[in-house]
Amino acid sequence: MAAQASLPALIRKKRDGERLEEEEIRSFVRGVTEGTAQQGQIGAMLMAIRLRGMDAAETLALTRAMAASGRALAWPPAWRGLLVDKHSTGGVGDKVSLALAPALAACGCKVPMISGRGLAHTGGTLDKLEAIPGFRVTQSPEQMQSILERVGCCIVGQSEELAPADRVLYGLRDVTATVDSLPLITASILSKKAAEQLWALVLDVKFGSAALYPTQESARELAQSLVAVGERLGIRTAAVLSRMDEPLGRCVGNSLEVLEALECLGGGGPPDLRELVTTLGGVLLWQCSLAGAAEQGRERLGRALDDGSALRTFEAMLGAQGVPPDTAHRLCAGTPAQRRQVLGQARVCEELPAPSGGWVQQVEALPLARVLHELGAGRARAGDPVNPRVGAELLVAAGQHLREGDPWLRVHHDGGLGAGGRRALQTALRLATGPPRAPPPRLAEAILPPGAAAPAGFTPGRGDGQ
Repeated sequence: MAAQASLPALIRKKRDGERLEEEEIRSFVRGVTEGTAQQGQIGAMLMAIRLRGMDAAETLALTRAMAASGRALAWPPAWRGLLVDKHSTGGVGDKVSLALAPALAACGCKVPMISGRGLAHTGGTLDKLEAIPGFRVTQSPEQMQSILERVGCCIVGQSEELAPADRVLYGLRDVTATVDSLPLITASILSKKAAEQLWALVLDVKFGSAALYPTQESARELAQSLVAVGERLGIRTAAVLSRMDEPLGRCVGNSLEVLEALECLGGGGPPDLRELVTTLGGVLLWQCSLAGAAEQGRERLGRALDDGSALRTFEAMLGAQGVPPDTAHRLCAGTPAQRRQVLGQARVCEELPAPSGGWVQQVEALPLARVLHELGAGRARAGDPVNPRVGAELLVAAGQHLREGDPWLRVHHDGGLGAGGRRALQTALRLATGPPRAPPPRLAEAILPPGAAAPAGFTPGRGDGQ
């Protein structure tokens, strides 16, 4: 039967809870890619998958079919064993990729990092990099290879040739209430990574009040699915579960996060950001056999941050992706004031006072992100412009004592922050009458393939769901 004629039968089969065969899944993906499947039919299949689920074999078949819907990247044979990438499920203040990619390249990896844009309250890596004058996120596969040969890393957007079926399904998932489907998320993430022809992949799966998954248990289920399917695709895959109740680091907003990533690349910056960068990088160096264990990889990556090699690699990547050399140098080697001059500053910079005295229990990420989104830092739908200068800096940390009127947040905006926005921001500050208990560690758990040892300090989990 033709793909279009058989599609209603496939929808009915999945709707009734039956499993789809590999060829049936390939037929569905072909219809998506070639345009023979109607949007209503695609939406119906997405909802059937969301309600009925897919087993591991179906999810693997869907991932493979989506990866095969477009072009696969090709790399020199000498790079085998060195090609790595990282994926995050999204959070507030997450600028890890900006520091991680050049640090890995400084350690000998090849990093063809394909990243996304922010949507709703989460920030996007591409938006942060486009805050730098001249940076080009669009690079052809040939340009990517040239940059990797010269620099060792690039951070680019998804090309139209890479997993085109995913672009169609991703857009429809948002309008059909199927965004949270485990097999659809797994296939969306890993189809692009499979098309990259990676050797190793690490996943930062976030959970908490400002994450896609509210609980550690639900995040673990996704991480186990990703690790299991990634391994069957031939990619050495591991996942780290990290908390996303508070912003990562001290800064939220595109330009401010670039500045904070530069601090990390120079061996400084907030400890929680450095911890996540070195942990994820350490796992990848271990997966590539560039370190004997994840802890040794973490130490090696930390040295690349401290000795200046990661920062020099970042400067080289900026130049290779369109930033004028003098701009790249002022940004990477300049003073804080020179760096702010390169990126530009918002018209208004105001500090919020603590409404009462007390001990800082937590600064919640979600209220901050929502207000900054309304001020122009984020987008409501794909294609909306963002204002890179809008952002906020945390002036306090959990466990700190505040008196009434002490400044706790510095907000950067171009106007438009009214009384309602200030009240909403104040709800992010959680104060207690006494010193709070120490917060749980941001990094909660590692999900690894069966037989692999967990990195030091982690609760181990297994990618086979055990």
